[in-house]
Amino acid sequence: MKITKLETFRIIPRWLLLRLETDDGIIGWGEPVVEGKAATTEACVHELSELIIGSDPRNVENLWQTLYRGGFYRGGPVLTSAISGIDQAMWDIKAKALGIPVYEALGGKVRDKMEMYSWIDSTSAEEAARSALDKKQRGFRNVKMFGTNAVGWISDYKEIDLLCEKLQAIRDAVGNEFGIAIDFHGRPHKAMAKTLLKEIEPYRILFVEEPVLVENEEAFAELHACSSIPLATGERNFTRWGFKNMLQKGYVDIIQPDLSHAGGISEVRRIAAMAEAFDVALAPHCPLGPVALASCLQVDFTSINACIQEQSLGMAYNQGNEMSRYIQNPEAFQYENGFIKLLTNPGLGVDVNEASVREMAKEGHNWKNQMFYLEDGSVTEW
Repeated sequence: MKITKLETFRIIPRWLLLRLETDDGIIGWGEPVVEGKAATTEACVHELSELIIGSDPRNVENLWQTLYRGGFYRGGPVLTSAISGIDQAMWDIKAKALGIPVYEALGGKVRDKMEMYSWIDSTSAEEAARSALDKKQRGFRNVKMFGTNAVGWISDYKEIDLLCEKLQAIRDAVGNEFGIAIDFHGRPHKAMAKTLLKEIEPYRILFVEEPVLVENEEAFAELHACSSIPLATGERNFTRWGFKNMLQKGYVDIIQPDLSHAGGISEVRRIAAMAEAFDVALAPHCPLGPVALASCLQVDFTSINACIQEQSLGMAYNQGNEMSRYIQNPEAFQYENGFIKLLTNPGLGVDVNEASVREMAKEGHNWKNQMFYLEDGSVTEW
């Protein structure tokens, strides 16, 4: 079996899909994208294709190492995201050729279903409570929300008080046993993050994500020492080398590698095993499309420390363009009491609707994230 062709498709809302074709007629799909830099990632994918066209895609590990080590400069979001999508597609092909789901090729399942969480809208306390209650009624047991809007290096209590009002409203609406995770998106700086963690501790927080930027490792260590809330990070880390130090230092409780950024199925499976050795949980980051989510689930099903999975259903980014538009078996992503059952189809477990993908790629996209500015006109973290 040889790879004969590689194609990419930029599709709304902000996704990039990759199609690998083989001389045996087996097609593999991947999702390599840096959100807001889709065109750049797409160019990198095609540049790397020179290293895999004509090769046997079933030699996943050798080709992964070739892609990673074949250039003098390595790592970072663009290169590693391009490798991630190629890796996903090769696993899709390999497992399809064997007639099994990817997790079977990775050693088999450790669970029969995977718990998911859902994002909620939270511009006000009333909206947060209403959205959380809606998710609970739909069967979810856990939700995640943004923690703050734009904040400066130090701040008054306006954002802190608003967050506490939202959390109290959610608790009043859904009770104390419902899981609430908070994504600070790296927006606060260390001084404010300390206060935020202290103020929200009474609300039984499931975990706090990116309370500060991940490059400020020493700040994570300080925050971990002063709060009992589990800290999570990792969506902006790439390959096992990007996770090695944080695991060794012990300042994170949950790692969140992204299957479309951190190195694909191959690398995140290794990262998960590293984390297990440090008694750290796995919760893959996934605000993306169907191929990325299916890839996450394949790793979740075979990783004992996988604790919960993100998904983009209903996220504001999607703007009515949900994953079901691009797959022929949307029932694969049916949620029951907040869980997704094993994906049992061969390969990644989703059947991409190629006609829909090709049609929507004619429109394409040029999605960019918001820019946040403070009152004085200075730029701050989005």
